[in-house]
Amino acid sequence: MTDVPILTDGDIYSQFDYEGVVDAVRSAFAERAAGTLEAPPRWHVDAGEGELVFTAGAATGPANAAGFRVYETHPDDGEGHTELVAIFDATTGAFEGLVVGHAIGGLRTGGIGGVAIDRLAREGCETVGVLGSGFQARAQVGAACAAREFTEVLVYSPTTGSRESFAETVDGEVDPPVRAVDDPEPVVREAEALVCATDSEEPVFDADWLAPGTHVTTIGPRFRDAHELPLAVVDRADVVATDSLPQVDDYDRPYIVAGEDRERMIELADMLEDPGLGRQREDDVTLFCSVGLAGTEVVLGKRFLKRFA
Repeated sequence: MTDVPILTDGDIYSQFDYEGVVDAVRSAFAERAAGTLEAPPRWHVDAGEGELVFTAGAATGPANAAGFRVYETHPDDGEGHTELVAIFDATTGAFEGLVVGHAIGGLRTGGIGGVAIDRLAREGCETVGVLGSGFQARAQVGAACAAREFTEVLVYSPTTGSRESFAETVDGEVDPPVRAVDDPEPVVREAEALVCATDSEEPVFDADWLAPGTHVTTIGPRFRDAHELPLAVVDRADVVATDSLPQVDDYDRPYIVAGEDRERMIELADMLEDPGLGRQREDDVTLFCSVGLAGTEVVLGKRFLKRFA
């Protein structure tokens, strides 16, 4: 077998830009809408004290990428914990390369968020707010600012040093200025597009703080018994979307969107194809529940393999 490329996080970060990430993820959604992206729910394999978790997908249209991502859930935070993305040619089945590290998983989630904000947030919105200051929050803001022209980014997280460090770092990565705020309420009230990117299992803001017309994305805990988002936001939302309905339905815990609300949930890919779906009025509240569309990491990984070819 001939040598195949193996990319690391260092390689990815040396070559990435958020515009390219959003473009790659958008192409995966275009294939989803066209019926050329196979994206089953993730599955789990028991492995001692943790699990191996697999997401697999095949884009048989223009992206021509198939493969899988695998990560583990073991509790030890020591060295050796990583993710692996394996990429194949979807037409011939030829193995094309590996991406080792956490970058692809985080960037594709950010890219999904950027595509969702571009489609669901109202036209002309200027302020994006984020609750959380970790890697996922950073990727969400970067992709959002690549997808839309915001004039300001507001960030809150409970630890002063974390939110100030986030603001300083991200301010050098995006065009609009990034400002750390010492309370979540002004972030929620001022944000026209709000991203919740926390690990909290309790609501991180009051639904009454949301102004009419706000778009909300949640990527943290999203279950009835553990959720960063107030349940009242689901009730209030005029539009509820996700990237993968099969993944929503496959969870073994009651999801935050259930019952009649689940029946009105729309896939982002369908909204991208049909302008009649989604926001209808300026004052609609829109909600996007990011669950991870399988195959997006493979499509994004192939883009990076091409850059190093």
